Amino acid sequence: MIGITELEIAGRLLLGALLGGGIGLERQVHGRPAGFRTHLLVCVAAVLLMTVSQSLGGGAGGGDVFRFDPGRLAAGAITGMGFLGAGVVLKSGLSVHGLTTAACLWIVSAIGLAVGCGLRFAAILSFTITLVSLWLLRYVEERIPRLAYKYVTIVVDRDAPEEQLRAAVTDNGPRITGMEYELDAESGRMTYRITIASEHLISERAIVDALARFPAVRHIRVHA
Repeated sequence: MIGITELEIAGRLLLGALLGGGIGLERQVHGRPAGFRTHLLVCVAAVLLMTVSQSLGGGAGGGDVFRFDPGRLAAGAITGMGFLGAGVVLKSGLSVHGLTTAACLWIVSAIGLAVGCGLRFAAILSFTITLVSLWLLRYVEERIPRLAYKYVTIVVDRDAPEEQLRAAVTDNGPRITGMEYELDAESGRMTYRITIASEHLISERAIVDALARFPAVRHIRVHA
């Protein structure tokens, strides 16, 4: 291995384990699907791939000596991260969960590549920025006003007054952003699937209580 001692390799791998594990620990504390061990292994793998890339790249030469682009393994590591990231992203209704964890896996792999090529300052600074964004900016983000979306599913008799149902949903503050209808011809019941949005916390119980006052309502479901 050209230009890289065994001690240097050990230092890079241990630093990668420390930085990747630190970010993974934050994810673990918050109960995310990819936690301490996953982030640690991803970072160590990226360090190893980058170290191997440098070693193979050092063998480039003329004549019969093989040539190898040291960036190919690094690019493969980032591509592989796409599959891991997709595994932690879940979509439920209008909500998408796991995007932050997927981004963490991506930055952890990038940190590992930085450690693997000897850029310790860049790796440690990226690690610091990542932890600050995960810990401190979480509280800032919670104070930023944003729209909250919910799904409301109502099954009613066909003669139920639609305008009164809509008013019962919107009386508590949210506005209707989408509405779908479905008729069961055999039972004669209508299914309304309503999408609502509000800048304030939506009380599911208040919506359910308002709709439950109608005798024609047979089923109510409110979910994100």
